[in-house]
Amino acid sequence: MKEEQIEVNVLDELNKGTCMGRDAIHFILDKVSNDELKEELTKQYDKYKEISDKICELYPEYSSGDPHETNAMNKFMTWSGVEMKTMMDDSSSKIAELLLQGTNMGIIEGRKLLNHKDTDPEVHKLIQEYVKFQEEAVEKLKKFL
Repeated sequence: MKEEQIEVNVLDELNKGTCMGRDAIHFILDKVSNDELKEELTKQYDKYKEISDKICELYPEYSSGDPHETNAMNKFMTWSGVEMKTMMDDSSSKIAELLLQGTNMGIIEGRKLLNHKDTDPEVHKLIQEYVKFQEEAVEKLKKFL
């Protein structure tokens, strides 16, 4: 695989992760009654957006297209999952649990991307920022369980 294609694939996967994180927070934020949790989720949303913006700035170095985002079906599945799983219990603990599950999946995907040792240093640094952010988010969400 050509080096540019590796970079494009890595940036696409990273961007999908940031989109999933933003979508999940967007879909769940109106269910949050705890002000401290709401503030934390707003900060996390902003960080996902910041990382996505960095991806969009870097992407043209490797491709003339736009970074891949989550498709409409994935967005719908995220939304319906949030709706179903919070229908009977929309406590801060349940919301934190759902977000922790998704964030842990993001960490796993991010760590897999870090295994691409042959990525450009800038791309590798961005993956590290994403994984570090996700790991910090897990620690912050744990206190709401």
